[in-house]
Amino acid sequence: MNSKLLAAATIAFATLAGATLSHAAGFRINEQGAKAMGMANAFAAQADDPSALYYNPAGIAFLKGTQVSLGSLIIGVPQTEYSGTTPITGNIPLGNGTSPVSEKAKQDLFVAPTFYATYSLESMPLTFGLGVNSIYPLAKSWDSSGAFRNQIENLAIKPINMQPTAAYRFDSMNLAVAAGLDITRTLVTLQKSAYTSSITGGAPYGAFELGEMGVDGTATDVGWNAGLLWKPRDDLSFGASYRSQITLHIKGNANFLATSPAGLSAIGIDYTTLATSAVPFTRTRATSSATTTITLPDSLSLAVAWKPIEKLTLEFDAERTGWSSYDKLEIAFDPASKLNIFNNNPSQKHWKDAWAYKVGGQYAVNKNLDLRAGYAYDTNPIPDSTLGPELPDSDRHNLSAGFGIHNDAVALDFAYMWVHWIDRTSNNQDQIAMTGQNGTFKSDAHLFAANITVKF
Repeated sequence: MNSKLLAAATIAFATLAGATLSHAAGFRINEQGAKAMGMANAFAAQADDPSALYYNPAGIAFLKGTQVSLGSLIIGVPQTEYSGTTPITGNIPLGNGTSPVSEKAKQDLFVAPTFYATYSLESMPLTFGLGVNSIYPLAKSWDSSGAFRNQIENLAIKPINMQPTAAYRFDSMNLAVAAGLDITRTLVTLQKSAYTSSITGGAPYGAFELGEMGVDGTATDVGWNAGLLWKPRDDLSFGASYRSQITLHIKGNANFLATSPAGLSAIGIDYTTLATSAVPFTRTRATSSATTTITLPDSLSLAVAWKPIEKLTLEFDAERTGWSSYDKLEIAFDPASKLNIFNNNPSQKHWKDAWAYKVGGQYAVNKNLDLRAGYAYDTNPIPDSTLGPELPDSDRHNLSAGFGIHNDAVALDFAYMWVHWIDRTSNNQDQIAMTGQNGTFKSDAHLFAANITVKF
């Protein structure tokens, strides 16, 4: 097998693996409670319902008795629009890469449930909590015959995070601290077509189909979290929370179906030994175990909440997420398999740390009804050089509104959020590596959340 074909096929596999994990690391879902979401997730200094387990676990120390909250987040997966060129647009195999196209990702709905429970001891200021949520869920699909099929066709990430937590309250200072574990179980599935830019080791360059690729993987790993909440006055509170990195040791399987002579050659099969009439119709499957390691980012939130009047609460949060932990990705295949040729080829990512700024407010219309609104601005972690269709991220605006109905025993919270990604233009198309694009992505998403909290 010639070196050019091997290099292109290797990059194809690395890009596939990058798509899997870049989504898990880069599309964090902060909307983990309807009350907080109604205020654009500016909640770490209030943290006054069981969803505090996610936003600031120290807040559960101020909750009374036993409280249980069930909720659900519905995400209208953005129908990302793209205009421009990709390595396989145009008349392939030799006239590719220059003809502009317009593409739309497939629409989908993603449902992420939440569960939070807290129990406060009567004999001492100690509270225990358990949270179950999904911090990194995503679904993304581009048409299997579209211009991005060589980079991504279908992606599904289904994580579950379990968070046992303990919080202690120092009544003399009106201060609470908390610590807990994050136990994350993640399942990943994705599929794409594979292409190479050369089948001769040199000119002519173009876009030559190799076959179909699929990767499935799972991981279960552990991190930790901590929080602090201080209420120096009745009208003022400060919050800080930290969530550690989690190193995911992903294990799974890779499947490659060679659908062309070039694909047969990519996995070491000499198609010249086959009957000439049979070559165009030959399909051969190669499988292997697949493993990789990636470190999900840590995060730090700093927040202040103020009540200028009795019925109005305002909050500002700043959150840093350490996306720079995702610098590169290298996938390892079984050395004894036909996919061994794809080993020892890391995919560079070079993500950077990012900040989010959130402001929200709540107005108590009466003792049973609260109205909420908020705005957040998120900066994105992905540099232009590694942006791709698997996660066409950009800086984003988040506008939210919500309301809550409650009495002494039950609270119902509802929220809506509109997310607008600033148009992102990319010029990183690489005809040899068959990655990237020269064009512009546009995205919007709609989120709906509801929670019911019962107090005992």
